[in-house]
Amino acid sequence: MAYSNLLIEMEDSVAWVYVNRPDKLNALNAQTLAELHAAFKTLAADSAVRVIVLTGAGPKAFVAGADIAQMHELSAIEGRDFSKAGQELMLFIERCGKPVLAMINGFALGGGLELAMACSIRIASSTAKLGQPEVNLGLIPGFGGSQRLVRLCGKAAALDLCLSGQPISAERALALNLITRMHTPESLPDETRKLAQHLANLAPLALRGVMDCIHYGSEAALDIGLDYESQTFGLMFATEDMRLGTDAFLQRKPATFKGK
Repeated sequence: MAYSNLLIEMEDSVAWVYVNRPDKLNALNAQTLAELHAAFKTLAADSAVRVIVLTGAGPKAFVAGADIAQMHELSAIEGRDFSKAGQELMLFIERCGKPVLAMINGFALGGGLELAMACSIRIASSTAKLGQPEVNLGLIPGFGGSQRLVRLCGKAAALDLCLSGQPISAERALALNLITRMHTPESLPDETRKLAQHLANLAPLALRGVMDCIHYGSEAALDIGLDYESQTFGLMFATEDMRLGTDAFLQRKPATFKGK
């Protein structure tokens, strides 16, 4: 499928998705949201794709936010619908069943940070800037920022970022657990590629089970989460990959997982 605002490249079983509006710092307009949703649905359904890397085209931005020129013209109802479209995309990315790595190569502000927070792992350039600056426009985060920030960083940090509207450095984001890995701009692509390939070589059903347990359990009481983990753990014994993995371990050789 051809996209106007995205570039998609395949490297073995890793799909690289680039938001491709560098002249607009990769800002998210309605068309870009729709294209991202379509692309992720296609990649999630493709068994040949085991890992997805999401990043921004050009040297300056991951995604610098939502398209303010487009938002300026929205009515209240249209604004709500734009928010819902963004939230649906973020939720699909978060729950697509495959590891999604956000390679934050520059500005990740507003909708861009919300997009990154929906990804499984966030890897940032040491020069990246991250923030929720919506209050500077008389707005609030609309694509899940107020909710995922609390879950990732805690209430105090979420209030600080959303109320001040000020961006923070990658180093500060690492301390807040907003990102989990940081690299120099020069090494960022290679380090992201190494991690993506490592994940692609693991058992896809086990990775999905891990993500399901963490997403579900983080919203549930401990005893409910533990029960869900036990049920999912048991399901792994019905997979061919579990037999391949344990056999390989016992024979002291690498496993080649099939995703079955």
